[in-house]
Amino acid sequence: MDELGGSLRVEGDGQVGALRAVIDELRVVRPGLVEPFSAAVPGARTEVLGRLWGAFAREPLPGIAQRARDGDTLVITLEGGGVLAAPAAYAEPFAQVPPGFTVSGPGGPIDHPAGLLAALGPASPSGARRLAGELGNSVVNLALARAAAGGMEGGIRDSADAEQAVVEGHPQHPCCRTRTGLSVAEVLAYAPEHRPVVDLALLAVPADLWSQTGAWPDVLHEGETVLVPVHPWQRDHVLPGHPDLRVTDQAIPARPLLSLRTLAPVDVLQGYHLKTALDVQVTNYRRTISPAEVADGPILSDLVCAVVDKAGYGETLGVLRELGGGSVCVGGRPSSSLAAMVRESSERHVDPGEIAVPLTAIYATQATLVSGDPVRWLTDFAELVLPPALTLLSMGIALEAHGQNTLVVLREGRPVRVLYRDLDGVRVSPSRLAACGFELPPLAGSRTGEDVDALRTKLFGALLSGVFSELVAVLSRARQCEPEALWAAVAAVGRRTFADLADDGDAAAFFGETLPLKATIAMRLAEDPGTARWSAISNPMAGVRRP
Repeated sequence: MDELGGSLRVEGDGQVGALRAVIDELRVVRPGLVEPFSAAVPGARTEVLGRLWGAFAREPLPGIAQRARDGDTLVITLEGGGVLAAPAAYAEPFAQVPPGFTVSGPGGPIDHPAGLLAALGPASPSGARRLAGELGNSVVNLALARAAAGGMEGGIRDSADAEQAVVEGHPQHPCCRTRTGLSVAEVLAYAPEHRPVVDLALLAVPADLWSQTGAWPDVLHEGETVLVPVHPWQRDHVLPGHPDLRVTDQAIPARPLLSLRTLAPVDVLQGYHLKTALDVQVTNYRRTISPAEVADGPILSDLVCAVVDKAGYGETLGVLRELGGGSVCVGGRPSSSLAAMVRESSERHVDPGEIAVPLTAIYATQATLVSGDPVRWLTDFAELVLPPALTLLSMGIALEAHGQNTLVVLREGRPVRVLYRDLDGVRVSPSRLAACGFELPPLAGSRTGEDVDALRTKLFGALLSGVFSELVAVLSRARQCEPEALWAAVAAVGRRTFADLADDGDAAAFFGETLPLKATIAMRLAEDPGTARWSAISNPMAGVRRP
């Protein structure tokens, strides 16, 4: 029997063959997923197409000449001639596209993301070829995630469960499930949405080949030898190029968290999360660990915690400190592919009866973890996160507080505190820090600068366009609450917070006409796809800046 059937017709180079190859591999490694995967492909394809349509609507993409509204339809005029058209509502962030969604194109209906991407023409051929493969990979892995989710049991019992409940991946990115470099078997074995336990290998590294910052757990030493957790994918694909390095016969069982390469140990190393290097592209980036990230993690942990404490928010905003890290030296230089870091786990910051949940998991679970009136809930959450985040911004620390880095601690479904993790994404203003009595410590990375727009973009692009937009979208749908009432609650907390801060322009940007949103497809099409690019979206708080 041909499980693909006519309903799984796809456009683009080798897409049908790629799907057949996935099914052939599934027959070997997980035969029970063949039918549910085949059934899930059309919906996954439509989901990725809808997200790509959203990117076409707002991002600075090559090949687009003009955008215009014709009633409820968005019409995009292409530089090469012809137009694209589809409902404007389905181009909004967090839109839910219906089954069978298509975009009207010059040659007829477009039902696959590769076809929509091809409509841009030859403006960026190398980037387009790369991105077409990433979109196809995203469709496959999203279909795998949806197929497997139907057979999962147990619900959400702890924080790791909450992280692994995010089936759809990044809630806005068309490459929401891109894992370039992983086979189907490896996705099933390592990806958090498949809820595996991963055995991290331990690499025995002589002390003279280990470049370390901060503290390294005692249990990860054998005399003068350092034991470095290595992801099994990295062991199988990268370590063969380093025959002089020895893998021990020990392993650390751990559960993968949202980022895939960060894992929570299940027995030893309780209270830690382990961040491993992984030469695999997940959404935008290859997930290695740079020497600068290793060097700056503990230093930034000390700095951010000190600023939080001085601001008076140590009880409501907990920072999951990066306690230490290191890299194996190859040819005398620290290797980004052979590095690891240890971070405080969220479990250190919860009391009995509480659970720490990444904010994107609230969206992914349709707010089933939320209790009580939605406006009251969002107000309480905003009171926990906005005063510290906006105060830190005024003091020179912009957190990259998106839905993966920001966690809410819930007690009986109510928010009681907020946690922040992954300090590599912060941006720092030395002059604002100095005005508050802090001296910027020496940092290896390029995260400092005096561009206040960049500082605000870092925070607002993650917290407002990301976290609060996600929460408003899911609460309005799941709890039948008007989005305007939810945004008014957020705006009210923002007004109260800014009333106690100096007028440095941050409030005007917070309530401005537009908010920044990362232009993910423009990034992936660019010659330097790792450089962040931004688009502007309407700010729903612009009209509610005063009661």
